[in-house]
Amino acid sequence: MIDLVALTSLRAVDTHGSVTSAADALGFTPSAISQQVKRLEKQAGVALLERVGRGVMLTAHGRRLVEDGSRLLGDLERLESGLHRDTDRVAGRLRIAAFSTAMRGLVAPVVRSLLDQHHDLELTLTEREPWDTVDLVATGQQDLGIVHSWGDVPLHLPDHLSAVQIARDVADVIVPMGHRLSGSSRVSPTDLVDEDWVATPEGTICRQWLLRMYDGTGHAPRIAHVAMDFDSHLALVAAGLGIALIPRLGRSPLGDDVVAVEAHRPVPTREIAVLHRTSMADSPAVRAVVKALGSGR
Repeated sequence: MIDLVALTSLRAVDTHGSVTSAADALGFTPSAISQQVKRLEKQAGVALLERVGRGVMLTAHGRRLVEDGSRLLGDLERLESGLHRDTDRVAGRLRIAAFSTAMRGLVAPVVRSLLDQHHDLELTLTEREPWDTVDLVATGQQDLGIVHSWGDVPLHLPDHLSAVQIARDVADVIVPMGHRLSGSSRVSPTDLVDEDWVATPEGTICRQWLLRMYDGTGHAPRIAHVAMDFDSHLALVAAGLGIALIPRLGRSPLGDDVVAVEAHRPVPTREIAVLHRTSMADSPAVRAVVKALGSGR
């Protein structure tokens, strides 16, 4: 009989490209992952991994086991969710990944009440970027993921994931008090072409949206400083080092040294959704968490 825990570990090795990275993702030691894979090889009677340079990759047998085994794991997850649905019992452990402002503005305000209502429910929270979250939920390393997509910047989802829209958020342009635009009711990208920006790192969704805002202006935003955390953005703006585009959700209270100005043409709007594997759709625990997140906004 194939060990399902070991199968999950093999799938993680395939996803992350090494035993060490798989161990980090699953919360095991590298030794435990190696032992699980060796046990799986013994059960299957074939080699499942082969060494390539300093890493490893799946053999043809390992690839088939992961591909077919993933469907098996999905069926078992669907079965378990159906059993929980029949009892209407909100129970079990759910792993939730969320981006930083959702963690502050959506998750933190509701999770304590949710756990108090359902004593058999356990939640484990992890802060991750949306693209990482999609991969983590798709590969079974997280159960729920809170993600966002800005305007027409797409967030591509695998077919076996379901998305439930729970909120809509808007970002404002944050400028220092006394800035030439601090008294404006709203601004457009053409008002901002000569400004220095504090932005999130290259490759993040928020950076992509800032770049997309400038379409049609003949300019690109002039990125002067880069910081991942929006509280850092606020501090840099307050110091007079640039302006920033910061969402309202989970935003720290603005001090007297900065001003939020509405943006338009386009309005920087993002849709926020909860992702889960379709095989978990019948789970009362999943439904309870999604409902709580949606009603907490």
